[in-house]
Formats: sequence, structure tokens, C-alpha cells
Amino acid sequence: MAIITGLSGNEIHCLELKGMTPGDLVVGNSVFAVGFLGGITSSIRTLVGGEVTQITSVIHDGRLNAINRLHEEARHRGADGVTGMSSEIVQHFGNVEFLSLGSCVKRAGGGGEPPFSTSADGKELYCQLDAGFHPVKFVFGNVAYSIGLGGGLMGALRSIRRGEVPEYSDVFYRTRHHALERIAAEARAAKANAVVGIRTSIIPFQGMQEMVMVGTASRHPALLEPAADADVVTSGLTNVEMWNLVKLGYMPIQLVLGVSVYALGVASGVAAFIQSFQRGEVSQLSTLIYEARANALLQVKRQAEACGADDVVGVKTYVYQLAGGLIEFLVIGTAVRKVPGVTTTSEQLPPQAIVSEQETFINVAESARGRDLNALRAMGA
Repeated sequence: MAIITGLSGNEIHCLELKGMTPGDLVVGNSVFAVGFLGGITSSIRTLVGGEVTQITSVIHDGRLNAINRLHEEARHRGADGVTGMSSEIVQHFGNVEFLSLGSCVKRAGGGGEPPFSTSADGKELYCQLDAGFHPVKFVFGNVAYSIGLGGGLMGALRSIRRGEVPEYSDVFYRTRHHALERIAAEARAAKANAVVGIRTSIIPFQGMQEMVMVGTASRHPALLEPAADADVVTSGLTNVEMWNLVKLGYMPIQLVLGVSVYALGVASGVAAFIQSFQRGEVSQLSTLIYEARANALLQVKRQAEACGADDVVGVKTYVYQLAGGLIEFLVIGTAVRKVPGVTTTSEQLPPQAIVSEQETFINVAESARGRDLNALRAMGA
């Protein structure tokens, strides 16, 4: 019978080089009523800001239901693995659907082990395997959080003067790291010693935000057996980036995060407002933004030094406008270390592993409410 797969021609070519052939597209879902979510007693927690544990738990359960159903469908179809797995939230009228989808793959003579699953598409999976990382399981770590009314009042008092708002910096720092700790814990439970290809998304959800990290729990023979938090490697590099670094003898150690929340302050805000009518630099804003970024980068440097890294690569910075004129600066990178004897299987990547895919369906209608999950996956959603 004909197969129906989400794999592209480039992905199929790369997987064939690793002895895999495409199988069917598989789907898992779980639908929750919005009224049920709204009825959760989270109001007390949101008064002080930070994680809303009840919502975190509901989203985790919804995502896990969808993922488990996808795995069951893959086993039913005799798959040896599932590639390109995603974990999405889709808003329907009055309901929320947790949706997971991926494409099965098969190996010649396979079927002796439980199927693996990975967030990597076919091209990324080639890079991952060639770098020595063998996929075990698609994993995620999430945290739902609120800025909070109580935290907002504290922040308002602090924001009268210019500078960092430690009440918020601390809350957001802990919140961001919860997601990382949880994805590492899932990998440890799966007997993996690394999580690679981690993608981080911040998604609005029922008046709050969810930060979710998805990646692939994997095993590499050069890494330690998972026993403690420090033993599970976490990497925010793309699998192509990781392949290139492994080729040079570097291994990822830890995804590192820096968070800094700053307020312009009343006095500086007035001065900047007046200066904005004049030609030239707004020096107060320039200094503020520079200090905030420097503070977040310093946190990343300290984390890298603590884990014995040689470098931090793939660093990206993000800026978020929060309520009350607060600004969050988020820095994400991957700490790496030189490891003797580590290299890739192949001398170079095939062109099909690095070529960009061409979009062949574009919907620009304003009335369209559908979401292209493949495009969202490519953007890290």
C-alpha cells in the first residue's frame, strides 16, 4: 500500500543514507474544554507572579496524552522510529487541542526494539546520528507562568527609579530554568545522557504564558551515564551546528540561560521623553539596554564557567516588553567543551542535509484560521 509521509525528498534521501525508509504520518491529540481550564484555582498563585503550577500540570498532561497516542499509533504501524515530532497547542472554538504529529521510519530487519522518537526532521536526524547521538525519545519541559498582580505592585514601587527589578529577574530566572530542568529530568528517566536540538518557544495560553522546550533525549558513547543533574547534556544548537562542532572535536555540555528584567524608571522616563523631541541619541535608554544585556550575558558566562566549558556558542538574545514598562532580556546559548577523540562518522554532510526547503503552499487570506504546523515546527514553535 502507498505510504503517506510528511518527509520531504531531501529528508528521505538523508534517511536512506542511514538505512531508513519512510513510513506513514502519525498523529496524536487530546482536547480539553476551556471552561475546565478557566475553573482551575490558580488565582492565588498569580497574585505573586511566577509559575502557575496547576496550569503547568494541565498543559503537561495534555501534551503527554497526545504524544503517547502518537507513539501507540506508530507501534501499531510497525515503525522503528518517528521523526519530526511536534507538540502543538491549537485553539478551537471553546476548546484547546493538544496535537502531536510526526512521520514514521523503518529500518531493514528492524522491529526488535521499541521505536525511537525525535523532534529532528529527516535532515536533522542524519546530522544527529552522524555526530554519534542515537535518539531515544522525544521529550519536553514546560512551565506556565504569570507576571502576577502582587509582583506587579512590587515592581511598580521598584520601577520608580531606573535599573534592574530584582523581584522580576529572580522570578523569570527561576521560571526559565524550570523548563530546562524538566526536559533534562525526562531524558534521565528515559536512560538518555543528552538532550539535543532543543527548541524553546514562549506561547500565550489562557491569559498567561507557557515556556516550552522540546528536544530529543539521546545517547552518546562518549558521555557519562545519567545519574545526577550535571550528567545530562543539554544543547540548544541545531543538529547541523552540532555536527560541525563535533567534527571539530567539541561536545555540547549545557544549555545556558541569562535573564534580566529592567525598568526605565519615572525620572529617566521623563528625561527620555523630553529628549525624544530632539535629534540624537537617547542616552538613558542606550545605557539601560546595554546594562540589561550585559547582566544577562554575565549570568551565561558564570553558568559556563561553573560547568567547565571552553566556549559558549550559538548565543541568541531576545527582548520582551512586559507589563508596567518592564523589559526582559533573555540570552540563550550552549556551553561546549573540547573532547579528545570525538568526531563525526562522515567527513562532510551531503548537500541534501543542509539545503533549505522551498515552501509550496502559502495562505495569506486574512480570514484563514488554520496553522501550518510544519512551518511552526521549522520556526521552533
